[in-house]
Amino acid sequence: MPTDRSFDPITPRKAGRTTATFVAVFTMAIGIFLAVGPVRLPPVWQAVVIGGVAFLATYIAVTAAVERYINARLRLLFRMVHDLRTGGKPTEEMEADSIGEVRNTLEVWAREKRTEIAELTEREKYRREFIGNLSHELKTPLFNIQGYVLTLLDGGLEDPKVARDFLERAARGSDRLMKIVEDLDMISKLENGVLALKPRNTELNSIVSDPMVEVQRLPGAQNIRLINSVPEGLRVRVDPAKCAQVFTNLLENAVRYGKPGGEVEVLAYALDGDHVLVEVRDNGIGIAEEHLPRLFERFYRVNNSRARHEGGSGLGLAIVKHIVEAHGGTITVKSEAGHGTTFGFTLPKAK
Repeated sequence: MPTDRSFDPITPRKAGRTTATFVAVFTMAIGIFLAVGPVRLPPVWQAVVIGGVAFLATYIAVTAAVERYINARLRLLFRMVHDLRTGGKPTEEMEADSIGEVRNTLEVWAREKRTEIAELTEREKYRREFIGNLSHELKTPLFNIQGYVLTLLDGGLEDPKVARDFLERAARGSDRLMKIVEDLDMISKLENGVLALKPRNTELNSIVSDPMVEVQRLPGAQNIRLINSVPEGLRVRVDPAKCAQVFTNLLENAVRYGKPGGEVEVLAYALDGDHVLVEVRDNGIGIAEEHLPRLFERFYRVNNSRARHEGGSGLGLAIVKHIVEAHGGTITVKSEAGHGTTFGFTLPKAK
């Protein structure tokens, strides 16, 4: 707790007693001087002089008492608040309006603390949700693998057909676990700057083409038309492998939640300046507005049961956001339930 050695603690009673004593003694001294001194004044003027002197003495005494009792304590409070806010000693003195200055300082400090508490509360909520989602994502494939292995140990190995089927299912569960771990590792490296990008000037159309071919082979993708409308000759400066992963994740999402006979189109526009705008549009089931602000959070799912049933690690969009931001771009999403979704993001132009 900050201390001020020049500050002598004083109570209101002590301040009043000191002030009254000072005024009484000073006034009595003037009265005696006027009564026995060499200068004799008429009684009326004596009263005026004594009244004026008493007023002046009272003003001086009260001002000194207030300065010592209130302002000294406010200065101490001001220093305490400043130390709490900055972690050091105050560099500025209080203004003449001590009470107003302390009030303003406390109001600013209170607003800062409320904002800090709100941020900490939100982070704690996100941490709890993240841990809960992570445990659920890991628990599902682990329980599946455990079930298959126990079944095999209980006699399933005796039937070659059953044994092979269960081993294949266990392998798929293992692949899903590895996918989650690899995605988490990539996000961590992107956030910490450990995963260095290797940007080079590349045709954007060619980056889009390979992921489209891969996604077209996914189950259900045959009923959805994938269209590459990126202009030929449009070049960007990106890490081709990481940028391809962005398109793979977005296209897989569009196919997974697309409508039979629907379309997914990738477009690109050269913007004024140093960036290219890329859009991935689909006419699928869309996303309700209340889900959009949290869509890029790790493990956030619009429809938990359906999303888990159809696969995916729940980290695809989080990875997309981190890769785009690592290239110096931004990403947004526009969607309406039942009317499709459009992801738009920027990439740097080729130099």
